[in-house]
Amino acid sequence: MAEPTTRRITRRRLLIGGGAGVGLIVAWGLWPRRYGVNLAAAEGESIFGPYLKIGADGQVTVAVPQAEHGQGVYTALPQIVADELGADWRTVAVEAAPINPLYANPLAAGILFGDALALLPAATRAAHAERTALMLTAGSTSIRRFEAPLREAGAAARVLLCKAAARAWGGDWRSCGTADGFVVMGERRERRERFGVLAAAAAGESLPGGELPYRVGDEKRLVGTAQPRLDAPAKVDGSATFAADVRKPGMVFASIRQGPIGDTRLLSIDKAAADAVPGVVSVVETDRWVAAAATTWWAANRAVDAMAPRFETHGLVDDASIATALDTALSGEGARVHEAGDIDAAFTGGRTQTATYRVAAALHGAIEPTSATADWSDGTLTLWMPTQAPTLARAAAARAIGIAESQVVLHPTIAGGSFGANLDHRVAEQAAVLARKLEKSVQLTWSRGEDCLADRYRAPAAARMTARLGRGGTILGWRAQVAAPRTGRDLARLLLGGDVAASLAMALPGDRGDALATDGAVPPYSIPNLAVDHHPADLGLPAGWWRSGAHSYTAFFTECFLDELAGFAGMEAHSFRIAMLGGDVALARCLSTVATMGGWQGGVPGSAQGIACHRMRGSAIACMAEAHIGDNQRVKVDRLVVAVDCGRVINPDLVRQQIEGGLLFGMAMATGASTGFAANLPDVRGFGGMNLPRLADCPEIMIEIIDSDADPGGVSELAVPVVAPAIANALHTATGRRYRSLPLLG
Repeated sequence: MAEPTTRRITRRRLLIGGGAGVGLIVAWGLWPRRYGVNLAAAEGESIFGPYLKIGADGQVTVAVPQAEHGQGVYTALPQIVADELGADWRTVAVEAAPINPLYANPLAAGILFGDALALLPAATRAAHAERTALMLTAGSTSIRRFEAPLREAGAAARVLLCKAAARAWGGDWRSCGTADGFVVMGERRERRERFGVLAAAAAGESLPGGELPYRVGDEKRLVGTAQPRLDAPAKVDGSATFAADVRKPGMVFASIRQGPIGDTRLLSIDKAAADAVPGVVSVVETDRWVAAAATTWWAANRAVDAMAPRFETHGLVDDASIATALDTALSGEGARVHEAGDIDAAFTGGRTQTATYRVAAALHGAIEPTSATADWSDGTLTLWMPTQAPTLARAAAARAIGIAESQVVLHPTIAGGSFGANLDHRVAEQAAVLARKLEKSVQLTWSRGEDCLADRYRAPAAARMTARLGRGGTILGWRAQVAAPRTGRDLARLLLGGDVAASLAMALPGDRGDALATDGAVPPYSIPNLAVDHHPADLGLPAGWWRSGAHSYTAFFTECFLDELAGFAGMEAHSFRIAMLGGDVALARCLSTVATMGGWQGGVPGSAQGIACHRMRGSAIACMAEAHIGDNQRVKVDRLVVAVDCGRVINPDLVRQQIEGGLLFGMAMATGASTGFAANLPDVRGFGGMNLPRLADCPEIMIEIIDSDADPGGVSELAVPVVAPAIANALHTATGRRYRSLPLLG
């Protein structure tokens, strides 16, 4: 919505979306000319390319093209710009970037939709995400994708400010510098002027030819320092606006009930029972769901319950059918997704070790329930929602009500957690249908039970791990056979939609392996003969993206089996790993660091210590866990010690927060956060059934971030996969029993 141009734009208001008005656009020749900058500027603001605005009051506003769902992108990405610009952090604000091809994330697209993109001609593959404005927040890609363009944005604006100052002072812009929100000149910086005073003039300058000069030296640098989060104050005082906080005149509130998993059709409802609930305004039915709208959400949710909707569902999904599908897949032919050496020759004539592992479906369990606010007026649909894929959500909403995407305005809001759930755009479709049919502003919020019932789960999986040991404990051959759904193909079909879905179904043969379903299954060790096979399993569950994806189970398979092999070889688990790392110095340092920090006792029986390590998204991590079975026969984790090498760090506090959060998230997966199924419905209907760790269950946590000058690696997902195998290995030393299934049960 447009803000009056005479109204002051505060940092708090910028946090939830900037104002619209008249601003100045910098002509930046280094940026692609085929895409225009569509940032909105309030009166007195000058726009410096697609990422940056500077106001006459000196406020620096950074447009962030990634969804903020707790991981800290509303701080880390502005910090890159502010550091290169030489800004005062106290004057930096943030707003969500609008939909624009300039903000596309091909790195995340390659992770989520790699198999689908492989169908495109090689020459156009890299440009596809940009041409389709595929904005995505996933795969720990925010820093890796946007550090370079954000740094360029800060450097370019700094040069333009320096040119404006030098022109006013009659000097050479090359002799100017920036610090604390000022342009300065002279050995003692005796000449200085605020950014705000120079911004309008700087917008009229042009960039010199050649490469952009970047800041040098360590003085007054923001990158690498623990700057306070920009989103924290509004979240602490309650003024931050989530999707469910949006209020519009005459707005109604809606609750929804969707059909069970599978081929489902709504059969009947008791509409009279819904109408009898005070405050109910309307009931809307489709083939797959029914929703009630009322003057309060509580009334709408009571009405949905009162309607007692009945669905017809074809195809049975339950624990038995899932187990059978995984077993059948494992016993059938697999598709090879990775190979090195000659695995058949390595296994010929020698004794092999084999173990089978299983993981249950995992729930997202985000604190914020699924929600969206929609308004239909004057032929335009306006949406407010937390989304990790705004272009896909906008397209889905447009398709749902048969309008063009240009008729949809989407305002991304901050999210109360997500863990991948906000890639799903069903709530955008549902809210659009409700707003169009009711011709009112509608706020749709799923109940907590609906969040569980209609979740798109991290799929169950199983693996048969086989290896042959040689003399001295070396692994001569390693084979991982992973049974899991075709996650990549299914996710592309569900999220990309339209013609892409149909083309994908026809183009990908059924016997082809799925890279996303086996992601992380290649161990980080130097093994001469190696094979990873995907055994596609049709479980009847809808595909979903869950924090760390397949790494959450492939690391469990790998690191638990490696521990078993160390036992067969008669070797200590830490040394066994170190010996096989080859030239992976980063992972070796992580393993050595946790062993030293944690007081590793060699994994001897009774030590209750376990160790695991993993590589993903360009980062390395090792974890030592101490755990035992408590008096209540539940797993009790006492301590987690972690070392991380994630390359160059933008904000060490954010890294620690993400590693600590990932450890607890991974621990929740190891001990709960999962569900079984009966009659096409999940067993878990809320937080109470997830067996999530409470404050009293949280272990002592020690985190060491290893200094590195390498390019930044991913962090948000990094700690999740390594926790479960570390805990499982610790339980083995505590009990003598091998734990091969998730969640871990006493």
